[in-house]
Amino acid sequence: MTIYDFTVKNIKGKDVSLNDYRGKVLLIVNTAVKCGLAPQYEALEALYQKYRGQGLEILDFPCNQFLNQSPGTDEEIQNVCSLKYQTSFPRFSKINVNGKDAHPLFDWLKEQAPQDEGDGKAKSFGMITKVAKPFSKSSDIKWNFGKFLINKDGAVVGRYSPALTPEKLETMIQSCLK
Repeated sequence: MTIYDFTVKNIKGKDVSLNDYRGKVLLIVNTAVKCGLAPQYEALEALYQKYRGQGLEILDFPCNQFLNQSPGTDEEIQNVCSLKYQTSFPRFSKINVNGKDAHPLFDWLKEQAPQDEGDGKAKSFGMITKVAKPFSKSSDIKWNFGKFLINKDGAVVGRYSPALTPEKLETMIQSCLK
């Protein structure tokens, strides 16, 4: 199985094959509009504007599993992202990333990269995640704005902590785009 074998629903509920993104560098992010990390939308959009012409796609998957920080309908989430953060990258229908109802894409991503790579903030960030519902597997996504970087061949090259800001991924993205 590869990333290109998955089908997801876009923000309007239409099936989208990830095979449509073959040959692109993908940054897949689970997001939440009411999360304290939501300003990362702005940094994600900046990366998207800078590198989409070279083959970067950012795929946004809203998730409400962490303290219900992505409430509302897909349309309401789309409106917040468009109006408040001016995002233009593809957004998909709200999903679960952990547990028995996790989307198969995220189960596969976690199998490919079971642990986050973080930065110096990851330790202090861990305190925040203690208030969230604990998940049973060490590979579970811990919070909103977890990131997976996929190269042009469809391989997962890294999984990054929510505490790692998008701009810190720029060198990795540039490397994948070559």
